[in-house]
Amino acid sequence: MKKKFWLGLALASVMVVTAACGANTGKTESNNEGNAANKEGGAEKTYSIAISQIIEHPSLDATREGFLAALKDGGFEEGKNLKVDYNNAQGDPTNVQTIAQKIASSDADLAFGIATPTTQSLVDEVKDKPVLFAAVTDPVDAGIVPQLTAPGGNVTGAADTNPEAIVKTMDFIAKEFPNVKKVGLVINEGEANTVVMSGIAKEALAKHKIELVKAPVANSSDIQTAAQSLVGRVDAIYITLDNMVVGGVDSIIEVANEKDIPFFSADRDSVEKGAFATVGFKYFDHGYEAGQMAVEILNGKNPGEMDVTVPQKLDFIINLKAAAEQGITVTDAMKAYVQDPTNNIIE
Repeated sequence: MKKKFWLGLALASVMVVTAACGANTGKTESNNEGNAANKEGGAEKTYSIAISQIIEHPSLDATREGFLAALKDGGFEEGKNLKVDYNNAQGDPTNVQTIAQKIASSDADLAFGIATPTTQSLVDEVKDKPVLFAAVTDPVDAGIVPQLTAPGGNVTGAADTNPEAIVKTMDFIAKEFPNVKKVGLVINEGEANTVVMSGIAKEALAKHKIELVKAPVANSSDIQTAAQSLVGRVDAIYITLDNMVVGGVDSIIEVANEKDIPFFSADRDSVEKGAFATVGFKYFDHGYEAGQMAVEILNGKNPGEMDVTVPQKLDFIINLKAAAEQGITVTDAMKAYVQDPTNNIIE
C-alpha cells in the first residue's frame, strides 16, 4: 500500500508543478466561469458548503481560512452567494459521525473535511454530493481515495504531507545535532496520519543510527505527562501532524524549554509557537489550494477526475527565540538550510 501511495504522490507532485505553471494565466478565466455558473435564470444562485473540522488549532484554522479565501477569489463569497455551515467536532469521534450524518442529509452543494477522521466519516456518509478534503496525510492508506491521480467517485482534495519534508527534518537533526542518539515522539496512535508519519520518521532516523522513542497519548490531558516522560530518555523531541498533540503543543514547548531539549515539529504553526524547527509550508496556502479545487467543482468539474494535490513550497523554518529557550546554538550552517530567511527565520 505504501509503495503505491508514494508512487502516486510522486506522480501527483509532477502534475501539481505542471498545473502551477499555468496558474496565473488561468485565474481570470476561472473567475469568469464562476460568475457565469453563479447565474441561474438571470438571478445569482446561492451555494452552500458544509465544513467538518476535527478540532481547533492554528494549522487547521488556517486551512479553513485559506479555503474560504480561494472561494471568495473564485467568485463565491460568504454572505453574498455562499452559505457556509461550519462544524467543529472538538476532537470527539461521536461528534465527527454526527456531523457527517447531518451533512449527508443536508442540501449542501459540497462537503469539506478538514483532517483525516472528519474526512473518513464524510466519505462513509456522503454519497450524493462532492466531498473535498484538506489536512489529510495519507488519503490512500486512510481509505479516502483509491489513488491520488483521478481518484474517481465523488471525493478528491489536498494531502498535507510530502514525505520529503519529514526525511529532510530527520537528516537535519542527524547532521546538525550529532549528539542526538534518541528522538522522542509524543503521539496519538489513534490517528492514522500520525502512524504513517512516525513510520517515515523512524525509517529516516534509523539510517543515521538514531532511535525513535514513542510516548503515546490517549487524550489531550496526557500530553504534558508524555512529554515529561521523555526527559532523561531522549536527546530531542519531535511531533507529527497529529491533531490532538498539535492542539496541546504548549505543554511540550514548556517541557522542552525547561529541560533544554531541542524540539522539532512537522508544522510551521508549532514552530511559530515555540518549537525550534521544521521543514514545512503555510497551511493557509494549503487550504487555498483546496479552495481552488472547490471553485472548479462548484463550476461543474467532476471531483473524481481531479488529482489529489500535495504541498510543493517546502522550506526550513527555524525559531531563534525557541533555540535560545532550548539551549540551542544556531550556527550559520543551520541558517543556510533556509531558502527564504526573511519569512522563515523567526526571531
